Amino acid sequence: MAISRWKKFLYCLAIILSAIYLIWRLGWTIPWEQSFWVLLYAVILWICEVISNLTAYITIIFRMLPPKKNWQMDLHHVLDTWQVPDVDVLIATHDVLIATHNEERDLLEKTVNGATYMNYPKDKLHIYICDDGNRPEIKDLANQYGVGYIGLENNHEAKSGNLNHALSQLTSPLFVDFDSDMIPYTDFLQETVPYFQQNWLDYQNDPDHTQPLGYVQTPQSFYENDIFQYNLFSERIVANEQDFFSRDVNVLYGQHGYTIFTGSNALFLRQAVDKVGGFPTKTLTEDFELGARVNIAGYSSFSTTEPQSAGTTPLDLKGVIKQRSRWARGVIQSCRNLHIFLNPKIAWTHKAILANTYFYWWSFFRRLIYIAAPILFAVWKIQVIDTNFWLLMLMWAPGYALLHIVLGDSSSRIRNERWGEVQETFFAPYLFLPVILQTLHIKKHSFHVTQKSYQRNWLDRVYLLPHLAMWLLTTYAIIKFNYGKWGAEILYGAVITSWLLMHWINLSFAVFIAMGRQVFRQQTRFLRIIAGTIKGVGEMETIDISDTGLSFQLRDKNAPVLSAGQKLTGKLLLSDELIKERNFRPQDQTLEFDLTIVRKIDDQGRYAATATPADSSLPGWLHLVYDQHNQAVPKEYDRWMTPFDILGMNAGKRLEKIEWHLRRRFTRQREG
Repeated sequence: MAISRWKKFLYCLAIILSAIYLIWRLGWTIPWEQSFWVLLYAVILWICEVISNLTAYITIIFRMLPPKKNWQMDLHHVLDTWQVPDVDVLIATHDVLIATHNEERDLLEKTVNGATYMNYPKDKLHIYICDDGNRPEIKDLANQYGVGYIGLENNHEAKSGNLNHALSQLTSPLFVDFDSDMIPYTDFLQETVPYFQQNWLDYQNDPDHTQPLGYVQTPQSFYENDIFQYNLFSERIVANEQDFFSRDVNVLYGQHGYTIFTGSNALFLRQAVDKVGGFPTKTLTEDFELGARVNIAGYSSFSTTEPQSAGTTPLDLKGVIKQRSRWARGVIQSCRNLHIFLNPKIAWTHKAILANTYFYWWSFFRRLIYIAAPILFAVWKIQVIDTNFWLLMLMWAPGYALLHIVLGDSSSRIRNERWGEVQETFFAPYLFLPVILQTLHIKKHSFHVTQKSYQRNWLDRVYLLPHLAMWLLTTYAIIKFNYGKWGAEILYGAVITSWLLMHWINLSFAVFIAMGRQVFRQQTRFLRIIAGTIKGVGEMETIDISDTGLSFQLRDKNAPVLSAGQKLTGKLLLSDELIKERNFRPQDQTLEFDLTIVRKIDDQGRYAATATPADSSLPGWLHLVYDQHNQAVPKEYDRWMTPFDILGMNAGKRLEKIEWHLRRRFTRQREG
């Protein structure tokens, strides 16, 4: 979307004012006469401010720059003509690589099943399970679904070794890499292959000015709630934490030809991967480094806005922190391998994107520095900024306010700046040290694939301690700093108080996230309205459905009342329109299943039940569940809900739980 001249002026003014502030900070506010440690902290604080502003400048500038190519306009042209034989020859066959690394068979089965339903000529589509565990049960799964199996023993190069081994046996011009838990949608190839066709047509018409397309990245999407959504009781309020990068930032980078490969759900030109020597093996983030190497080799990349697959996300704190620690170390490692700041082969636009990615992982260290600064002054009178209130307001406030207005205006509705700070605050105590250690070449050699199943235990409470300690210290600092102040004293201390309150809010969120929340349902429910029948009961309509359960509404008001534990059989009847739209097979028109009533939801004929699809209906059942976005997971942040609303809601929920436990204990004591 084009930005008006007036907005461009404001964007540039925000950069200029904040840059003037940073120059003033260095020349006139650093306490040069303080002790060495205070001076060191003051300089580090200034450097943190510089990097924070620099990353904001890069984002703003990229939003002002016109896109390198308008892919969407060209895509419609190709979609109208994509069955032309000569275009199809270019993409004659595809290898869909589903990488596994000791994941559960059931999780993998959903991905294999989804891949077999992709709408694409069957003789052009070749699906392989790449199993570096060489497991008989996975080979049996491949045979069950009629897909290829590539086993590998003694793999010492993790996912890269697995995929490189598979690619050495395949020859298709394009390939897709899916993680074992990322289930592709029906239209995945229809929504990605045409970009390569368009690129080929452009090359035929203008070979001197057409950059070859190396890969198309679709967003990393999740059908489950993440820890921020679930632990904050915000499943209907905020989007998934990773959506902002996948559906906003990475799309922005792709408009300039340098999207970041995020490890799955991307369609690659095999020639480009071969040119850079395959998947890198000397990094923990082979995805990030491979994408960068393909771009450095002269190929462009592009990111779509709409997800074409969805997967699981870890819900336990240990799993999430281990995952992000691996990502942090890997990106630092890959940036060193690529020499991103000194490599003359990296274009300046690409260099800015890689630098922004590198600096992102330092944001957690910066967040701790920001949290500590006002506490040092409020509690111990350690002054790391030497200035007075009015001069600070003059030099800092205009640029700070305008920069944040610009960032809010130029970003999407997926996430606002407040949620970004909350997420940084939560991860800060756990990620700053891995980033520093990796920068100092102190490596952690044993990394394992993140387990996506929920495994909460009492040890998770330990993760609460850093946030709780910082929250208590910030609370004490607010009280101590403002105690006994009146009138002008409160005004002059407003900056410190506001700074402390901002961190107090973020830390309150972090405490609630780390407190966790009990999980009652192990399988995610998807909103799916499908007509069906229950034998001996009558017609019904599903409300939602999962692998092992569903809720439904009986259509006949005079239908018999069902009781908990009652066992029945049923059928789901797919419409001809749905079968055509979602590429179901003829045998999927009727999906048979056994069900057991769990509970009666209300007096309107609605029930919840467990369900076991018949073996012959399992593929269609899984496709019905996982094909298309889970509408229960929001795509945007609900801006009607303020941070105070969400904090209040969380406090209320936690107090209700405490009250329930106390009441239960009191009742037991009385009965005893």
